[in-house]
Amino acid sequence: MERCDVLVVGGGPVGVALGLLLGKEGVRTVIAEREPGLYPLPRAAHIDDEVIRLLQGLGVADAVAATSRTSSRYDFLTAKGEVLMSFPSVMGRTRMGWPSGMMIHQPSLESYLRGQLASAGPVELRSHWTLAALTETPDGVLADLETPDGPRRVHAGWVVGCDGARSTVRSLGGFSLDDLGFDEPWLVVDVLVDDPARLPEVNLQICDPARPTTCVLMGEGRHRWEFMLRPDETPEQAQDPAFVAELLKPWKVEGAVRLERTAVYRFHALVAQRWRQERLLLAGDAAHQMPPFAGQGLCSGLRDAANLAWKLGRVVRGQSPDALLDTYQPEREPNVRAIIGMALMMGRTVCILDPLAAAERDRRMLADRAAGNVPAGPAGYPPITEGCILPGTPAAGWPLTQPVLEDGRRMDDALPRGAWLFRQPGPAPAGLPEDVVDLPLDSPHLADFAPAVAVLLAGEGVSAALVRPDRYVFGSGEAHHLVRAWAGALAADEA
Repeated sequence: MERCDVLVVGGGPVGVALGLLLGKEGVRTVIAEREPGLYPLPRAAHIDDEVIRLLQGLGVADAVAATSRTSSRYDFLTAKGEVLMSFPSVMGRTRMGWPSGMMIHQPSLESYLRGQLASAGPVELRSHWTLAALTETPDGVLADLETPDGPRRVHAGWVVGCDGARSTVRSLGGFSLDDLGFDEPWLVVDVLVDDPARLPEVNLQICDPARPTTCVLMGEGRHRWEFMLRPDETPEQAQDPAFVAELLKPWKVEGAVRLERTAVYRFHALVAQRWRQERLLLAGDAAHQMPPFAGQGLCSGLRDAANLAWKLGRVVRGQSPDALLDTYQPEREPNVRAIIGMALMMGRTVCILDPLAAAERDRRMLADRAAGNVPAGPAGYPPITEGCILPGTPAAGWPLTQPVLEDGRRMDDALPRGAWLFRQPGPAPAGLPEDVVDLPLDSPHLADFAPAVAVLLAGEGVSAALVRPDRYVFGSGEAHHLVRAWAGALAADEA
């Protein structure tokens, strides 16, 4: 029987990213993927600046960026082309050090992630392994899997379900879902582009009651349309080539694009009621599903992985009790629900089929826009407000800004792994944990980044800030107080 610290079920981008992050923590990890190889067709279309920064830490951001495209705007238009809402994008660098969003080719992203596994430490991907049963034991979980070589059993300390919307881990573990009341069928049409000059250069939602439509950029050389199906249309009918050609006719792209795939999806809004049950955890689509209108489905799953990996690392190494894992859902769920709320607002704006209701929507939203009353964009979701943070201190729970030098060097690449303690020069605070990298402003590690860090500290009016391994600020204030609070938060007993 094989043994590992963590069994990750699902070898998609969230599962592989989690495995890579666990490998950096020295955690023996097996990733079990039921498919024999990469799914070759596009799925997720967008990642944001915080997630690109996460990919930077995994060594693949530059490769992903090279095959991605950026859009300067995300416009919601009436059937007549009037602008109901418009969300601008940052094409340069945000406070995360990257553009605010990139339109991606998911198979390429997954290929880059899998390419890092060879140097990821004690992490192995097992393709064509299908989870069949889970049995909890006093010290872990027995997982029975079907493999090309017959049944296999793995004893894992922890199991994380990254196995998608139809999660086997979620089903076997008896996890329940909250249905947030959105269920609409859409036809997805992905194309290869031969003449990009004939396609829109920005992302669009066409709020036409005759046919609500999405038109967005994808990774280099690709484009996507999504068409809402009407109640009298079937998935089989929608994927007929003649039907698809008729839908694309108004866009005048015949000869400019070649069909790559069509698929009918039901856009859902669902959140698991619990994300942890004893030694079972859920992440990504297994824990939450959202309509794609905010472009945050994959982003949310990758944030889950970043939040969970360092905590599992500490628990596996015996540095923290497993109660630390109870901070995972309280930290991530409010963020996910805020994103779903934004996606639902967008979806309910688009998915109006009644002409009279659509006309009233247009009238109201055009009037609001004229008056300057516009909704906030898809960025700027709530910070962590509960969990492993020091509440009430400046910047606690917010992602740390990543300074970038004029020559393109990014701060994360210059600093060692682990938690970071930025502080004014002077003796190190007593009791500094060995997993905290001490970074006074005169530290050689900071070097050219010291002035930017000094500005960050001064901007918050503090002399020190402690940053978690997932690059969220634990808290700020006096260095000695932060060190004591960090040690206390991570060593808190289960009582």
